[in-house]
Amino acid sequence: MKYTCTFLLLFFVFALGNAQNSILGFSEKSANEQQALEKAFEEKLKATNIDNWIQKMSAEPHWVGTKFGEENAKWMRDQFKSWGYDAKIETYHVLFPYPTERVLELTEPTQYKAKLTAVPVEGDPYTAQGDALLPSYNAFSTDGDVEGELVFVNYGIPKDYEELEKLGISVKGKIVIAKYQGSWRGIKPKLAAENGAIGCIIYSDPQDDGYGRGDVYPKGAFKNKTGVQRGSVMDMPTYPGDVLTPGYGATKDAKRLTKEEAPTITKIPVLPISYEDAQPLLEALEGPIAPESWRGGLPITYHIGPGKAKVHLKLKFDWQLVPAHNVIATMKGTEFPDQWVVRGNHHDAWVHGANDPVSGMVALMEEARAVGEMAKKGQKPKRTLVYCAWDAEEPGLIGSTEWVEDHKKELQEKVVAYINTDGNGRGFLGVGGSHSLQSMVSEVAGAVTDPQTKVSVKERRIARDMVNGGNDTFELYALGSGSDYTPFIQHAGIASLNLGFGGENEGGEYHTIYDTYPHYKRFKDPEFAYGVALANTAGRITLRLANADIIPLDFSAWYKTVSGYLEEIMEETAKMRTSVEKHNKLIDRNAFELALDPRENIKAPERKEPVPYLDFSPLQNVLSELKSTIDAYSSIDLHKVSKAEKEKLNALLMDAEHKLTSEDGLPRRPWFKHQIYAPGFYTGYGVKTLPGVREAIEQKNWSEAKEQISVLSGTLSNFNEHLKAIIGTVK
Repeated sequence: MKYTCTFLLLFFVFALGNAQNSILGFSEKSANEQQALEKAFEEKLKATNIDNWIQKMSAEPHWVGTKFGEENAKWMRDQFKSWGYDAKIETYHVLFPYPTERVLELTEPTQYKAKLTAVPVEGDPYTAQGDALLPSYNAFSTDGDVEGELVFVNYGIPKDYEELEKLGISVKGKIVIAKYQGSWRGIKPKLAAENGAIGCIIYSDPQDDGYGRGDVYPKGAFKNKTGVQRGSVMDMPTYPGDVLTPGYGATKDAKRLTKEEAPTITKIPVLPISYEDAQPLLEALEGPIAPESWRGGLPITYHIGPGKAKVHLKLKFDWQLVPAHNVIATMKGTEFPDQWVVRGNHHDAWVHGANDPVSGMVALMEEARAVGEMAKKGQKPKRTLVYCAWDAEEPGLIGSTEWVEDHKKELQEKVVAYINTDGNGRGFLGVGGSHSLQSMVSEVAGAVTDPQTKVSVKERRIARDMVNGGNDTFELYALGSGSDYTPFIQHAGIASLNLGFGGENEGGEYHTIYDTYPHYKRFKDPEFAYGVALANTAGRITLRLANADIIPLDFSAWYKTVSGYLEEIMEETAKMRTSVEKHNKLIDRNAFELALDPRENIKAPERKEPVPYLDFSPLQNVLSELKSTIDAYSSIDLHKVSKAEKEKLNALLMDAEHKLTSEDGLPRRPWFKHQIYAPGFYTGYGVKTLPGVREAIEQKNWSEAKEQISVLSGTLSNFNEHLKAIIGTVK
């Protein structure tokens, strides 16, 4: 029995070793070489560099157009040069509004003038830099001077306006106050304007982002009563980037729209405030008591209004073209110089940005330093590496978008994939992106050790998912928007990833004056171990894409995911139909009116339009064809093909993601070309998969739904033909 157990143990170890030697896209020989390379890379990563560089880059505020932001860009350029890269700065000239006047006051029934200032905290000298700190505001709010009755709209998302309609409350001609959370901030003024509001106030409720979550700064990590979240409210679901140059680079001499012509500037003034400033406004509200799900953590009774409470909101901005400095560092590949792997993180911040974005930016730099050190010893990548530090991400993904728009044709011809990071902290690996990259990322995650538990970051992530009711497999989430991958995948059709660690680094510093080095070191990643883990993970992904014999795409995972999206849409449509039928039956029985409290002024619901039966068969048929094609591709031993065939194969694989785009783009927002992933028109950062079809159904636009089913089936059919062409190169 003893010998049997020993044999089985040895067999298991041998089998595990063989399994680890198998890497997607690599032959057995090149897999061994790649694993040795990655081990050497990992051993070069140093937490002390990450610590020192966070302190340096977040020492002063550095939003786009600042002197310190430019100094950071030049310093990074010089660092890349010292590591052996051909580094330069590419500058674009973009519209950026700086607030010159901010007034918010309660005028009736009592008077209160909002302070609009966060207080410095003991032990954090960065918060006491006075006038150097960027005032709290929402970029790309329009100028305005308005006064009106106040209405509380909860999170200010579509279902909240449906609730207001039931209560017979209109926001037309009113100023709304909405909580942060629930959706991306820019959706709140967008919906408010569509519903007739003349102004919008956004505040952080302590239940979501304050003492309801934990001790507040400086005692704990969470938002204190004066903290305010800055952020852009540009209508990025229409298009991100410079508002005056949609679809093309904001070069010095570019033709520009006038500010009045720019469709992505908000239609009404909008201002973010603290929960200290919000409480007097909310206390003054009368009208119906807010539904239980709307109530926050302030020690008040939450009313909706309108009523006696009136507010005055006045905003004025200095609208100037400012320079946005992108750092572009290139290391030419030894075998495939015209195939690029692009790796990016932004460097601008709303204030100091120790967490967002510097923690991710310095991990990218440490990764690039280690790669450069190996290259100097003769271990250069086979494909060209392009490391990018983007400017002007915070006001609307501007730096990366302008670069992609300016170089779109070349990027579509040469880029294998784009790998993005942003802020980073202690916890679990999260990765989103093109699902054809899922298998490769899963392999990398299995090779990186978690700093705290000493198991792989893959194993730890799966354990967390299973505890929370998820799957026992490593999966990518779908990309919506919110960081610099957006122009690559959703406009240029380039396979992309977004990754970072988190989940054990919660706090309330986001876009406030409290996102500083002391806050980060205390609450985010005290030993900077997860900065190293991010550099290790993203670096291995970058190196595998750079050195693979065959670009490591797996379409089986892609098929499973996309077919799941279609099933989801079909099920949701059926649920909508059942819900509408039930609703209309209750209308016929007069049930709603009988169930309402006669003493409350609540409007009874109206009959809803029936949900028709849509014909999804074109999508079902093309997905069935795709399964057969993908199965055929998966059965081929790609490592037995000739060198010439591999070159043709890789050229076609590079173009696979682009085949999932439509040049016409999505309805009412042609900038977004991708037909599988897009930010939602009314979710902002939140993703909508198969967006043309899904959003038409959600908006009950049945004729458009039929049209988009046809468009999507055509896109998938083109993708299927492309995969057949790939197979044809090796048969």
